[in-house]
Order: sequence, then C-alpha cells, then structure tokens
Amino acid sequence: MDGENKVYTLCFTHLNVHEPFDMKTLTKGESFMFYVNARALIERQNRDRTEIIIQTRNKKNEVSLELPGGRLELYESIIDALRREVYEETGLTVVAVEGSHKRIDTCGINPNFEVECLEPYCVYQTMKGPVDSIGMYFICQVEGELLQEGDETTNIGWRTIDEVYERMIDDPRQFSDVDRAGIIYYLKHRFGKELKGD
Repeated sequence: MDGENKVYTLCFTHLNVHEPFDMKTLTKGESFMFYVNARALIERQNRDRTEIIIQTRNKKNEVSLELPGGRLELYESIIDALRREVYEETGLTVVAVEGSHKRIDTCGINPNFEVECLEPYCVYQTMKGPVDSIGMYFICQVEGELLQEGDETTNIGWRTIDEVYERMIDDPRQFSDVDRAGIIYYLKHRFGKELKGD
C-alpha cells in the first residue's frame, strides 16, 4: 500500500451495492458495505419425516428459493433479529432455537458496551459476489399459521428433506446464492446427504 495507512469506514446499512467490489480498490475515506444476517432452518417432524420451511424470495430481479432470515439492524440481538425476520417473512413465531441455552451476554457489566455470544448451527461468509456478507444459521422450532405471502416472500411452505435434497441435485441455482451453501451444509452434516463433488 505504498507505505501509506489507509482508513476505511465500514458501513452496516441497508444500501444496495450493485457492482462487484474489491477491498483493495478503496481510497482513503471511502465506505464499504458489509451485511450481517441471521438465517433460520425451521424444522418439524411430520409422519416420521423432517421438514423445513422453504420460501420464494420475491424481489425485483431476484426470484429464488430460500430460507427465512435477513439482516440484523444496528445493535440488534442476533436472536431478536432471527425472530423478527422469521415473523415478517412467514408469520410464524420462533419458540425454540437450538443451542440458545448457551447464550451469554455482558449486559449490566459496562452499560456503554454490551455483547452477546451464542452458538449457531453454522455460519457463512461470501467469498465473491456483488455484496459481502456473513451470516449465521440457526435450527428453530416455530408455532402459528403460515402466511400466504410475507415480506417479499411467496410460496412459503414445509418441504421434506428428501424434496429439498432432490431439488438441490436437480438444479442448485434455483436456491438463493446466500442459502445454497447453508442448505448443502445442513443436508450433509445433519442428514448425511452429500451432493456429488461435495
């Protein structure tokens, strides 16, 4: 970097980045977008089969199969964001999150700096693409009635693990770019269902 220290501002906002981005091209004082997401693998047992909720993302120029979830708001608890996103997109209330009993926070120690730590099922980080993001997947149970349409979502429904696996084998690109890896990880490590070349 030619001996010059560069200063970068990381912006955790909801601006959209439409062009591929390389951190090395930033100049001093420029902003960089980075998103943090909470994603839900919502499970239930139905006739001795595990099912999860899959929905269709229904945004302009973006139609794909995905899991419920989305971006954390500034200083929002991860679990609160997960519950909010699931409710907004599906109408369901998260009643259990696997591993949440391990959650700790530092609330009450320093009122000016509070942190939470918890164990997700798995995490993702984009390595290439138009937007840099990191996200955490949580296995959840819910209650309530599914919406016909949610916040930019349609076709919200329960799908068997076998159906999800077959759809992934048939055409992995029908799943959202973000959730594809998380679903493949889940199928492999929770159910032993590997994709060819995995």
